Amino acid sequence: MPLLTFNTAADYLDAARQMAVTGRTTLARLLAEEAADRTQEPAAAARILAEFPAPSLRQED
Repeated sequence: MPLLTFNTAADYLDAARQMAVTGRTTLARLLAEEAADRTQEPAAAARILAEFPAPSLRQED
């Protein structure tokens, strides 16, 4: 697997899709959440999260 670089929301989304394909749904969801956080449009962020419906494991302070 090639080295992944994360600079944009698209990078996180691509990685999330790769993780989903390999059955790593929890990691896919976390990456999708990061992609959504880096997306300025709320509707686009919602679409990203809808693509990865696993429950969130984030713990906010």
